[in-house]
Amino acid sequence: MKVLHNHFKHNGLFFIMFIVTVITIVSVSIIITWTTFRMSEKFFIDKFSITNAKVMDQVKENLEAFHYAVVIASNNISQSGTIKSILTDEQTNRQEMRSIYDMSQQINRINSPMETYEVEIMITGKNGFNYATGRTYWPITFESLRSTELTENTLKDPNRLIYQFGQKENNVDDHFIVISKALQDRISRNIYGALYFVIQESEFKSFYNSFTSAGNDVFVLNKSGYILSSNQTSNIGNKADELITYLKSNEDVTNHYEIGEIKGEDHIIFTKYLPSMDLYFVNVIDKKTAIGGLFNKKQIVLLSVGIVLVALIIVFLVTRRVTNSLSTLVRQIENTSRHNFVSYVSVTGTYETRQIGLAYNSMLDELQEYLEKLVQYQKEKRHAELAALQQQINPHFLYNTLTSIKFLVQQGGKAEAEETIRSLITLLQNTLGNGSETITIKQEVDNLKAYVYINQMRYGDRIKVNYFVSPDCEEYQIPKLILQPFIENSFFHGFNSKTEGFINLMIWKKDHTLLFEIMDNGDGMEISSEDTLPDTKRKQQHFTGIGVRNVHERLQLIYGGKYGVEISSKLGEGTSVKIRIPIDTDENFTNI
Repeated sequence: MKVLHNHFKHNGLFFIMFIVTVITIVSVSIIITWTTFRMSEKFFIDKFSITNAKVMDQVKENLEAFHYAVVIASNNISQSGTIKSILTDEQTNRQEMRSIYDMSQQINRINSPMETYEVEIMITGKNGFNYATGRTYWPITFESLRSTELTENTLKDPNRLIYQFGQKENNVDDHFIVISKALQDRISRNIYGALYFVIQESEFKSFYNSFTSAGNDVFVLNKSGYILSSNQTSNIGNKADELITYLKSNEDVTNHYEIGEIKGEDHIIFTKYLPSMDLYFVNVIDKKTAIGGLFNKKQIVLLSVGIVLVALIIVFLVTRRVTNSLSTLVRQIENTSRHNFVSYVSVTGTYETRQIGLAYNSMLDELQEYLEKLVQYQKEKRHAELAALQQQINPHFLYNTLTSIKFLVQQGGKAEAEETIRSLITLLQNTLGNGSETITIKQEVDNLKAYVYINQMRYGDRIKVNYFVSPDCEEYQIPKLILQPFIENSFFHGFNSKTEGFINLMIWKKDHTLLFEIMDNGDGMEISSEDTLPDTKRKQQHFTGIGVRNVHERLQLIYGGKYGVEISSKLGEGTSVKIRIPIDTDENFTNI
């Protein structure tokens, strides 16, 4: 996994260029292929719709011719005075037999427009007279006919012919289309009978049956959405909810096709409205069936994939050649040691890569010269700073300490005076006498003990100091005076409100890091987020002028940004100072 990671890292530019190119080529290929499919399908459907519209116009003409024949026949019957008399006058049995004969003669004279169609005519009168041209055609009793919804709908709208669905009693598989109209007086508009033209649905289907095929279906619907006729026999008499929803949402597009979803499949839908019949003629074609053989999608997709693969191979080779020299240059630059600025890179490859290599080598020369000067300057600067700090022994501290010794001698505290003098000598020797910038942890702790002893002789032992130093840390080298400023701050700033307390110094190591913590239970302080290293004002009794911020900056200058001082404090609870530095090695102090 690491090998793969390094390989990707050194060839990142190549992989990015190649991936972007792959995505671009594949996306363009997919878009072009998809667009080709869509445009081809649309072109085919547009051309197909023109032909289909002509066929639908022919079917419409046939249906309107049939409707015209029905209109002529219904007008002749409604205008016949003889028929009106038969349907309105009260009749005896003998007169009824005569009326049947007369009705037959009248129907034979006025039924010539319907002779070309297999249609039965049924008439019912207000006086209860009934007549049918073929009783075996639709064997329904007149009593049943009068009580059906067919008659109810006819009487509700007496001024027009209504196309409705009918079927034989107790036989749901034998379907009829019934065209009905109320017979009414032309002057009084009183209804005196009803007229029914009955045609078998299978006969009605002959108007369009040659137009249908597998996947190419026809539906004749009324405005309520009920299917009166269809080549899909199982749907006759049912309500086509999806089709009627489509028709209502596309009322202005009845002379064009639309792509709609029916039963979860895409269909091409052609619609014709027959205003004279008040019916919809809908042609529904399964889209897959219509365009399935238009073109071989599999071959086109395979051809597109082949072209894309060839293009990707060419792009791979070209991109690899262009980026290889740059990847080699990056690898050489990365392998250059962080402190070794004489590892020059080879100047090869394209013109741009060679120019980068020359510029890099020239930069190394200038950087090496600059670093040599900078290192020398930093050495001199740090030596000067430490020398200056070591000379900043506060004269008031020495004056007060000597005054305390004098007081102890006068009071007869010879042992205390001797110990105070010894502590002062130890403090001055390790601070001023040793010219080195580093000191062992044991020596630094001894200095702290001496400093604390002097202050306790002067101010009393109300502040206890405890030392917890891991034995395996005592001989590690650390910069001078990195702990004393914090002990000093705790003494003179941590216990202004509290009368007594303790200061704990803890030193241990973890992994390759030395950890120091100075913790007190004094007054604490508020530390703002903008200044996490607050400095305190110098007082006369301080030992040196080295501040908290000075210690932090020295450590970061020596060890880097991830090391240094962290201070946390809570008002009224105390303060904790944590110092982190790496365990001293030869490399850590070669430049100190």
